[in-house]
Amino acid sequence: MEGFIAWIVIGAVAGWLAGLLVKGGGFGLVVDIMLGVVGVFIGGWLSNLSSISLGRGLIGSLVTAVFGAVILLVIIRLIKRG
Repeated sequence: MEGFIAWIVIGAVAGWLAGLLVKGGGFGLVVDIMLGVVGVFIGGWLSNLSSISLGRGLIGSLVTAVFGAVILLVIIRLIKRG
């Protein structure tokens, strides 16, 4: 249960930070959580693919989630424009 709560908290913070970095604001709690959780998977996949470690533990997970969420937001913005 504690792991699930940690995922929610990291997802919310990562989604909010990614929203600030890419668009200038968060998207609401639920979307921020979803964005951050998906960002963890994208960031983890990309860091494994490139053999670059973004850190370990809570801070590493947060950095990875923000990185992945920013990538996801950039892709979404490119698709929406095109």
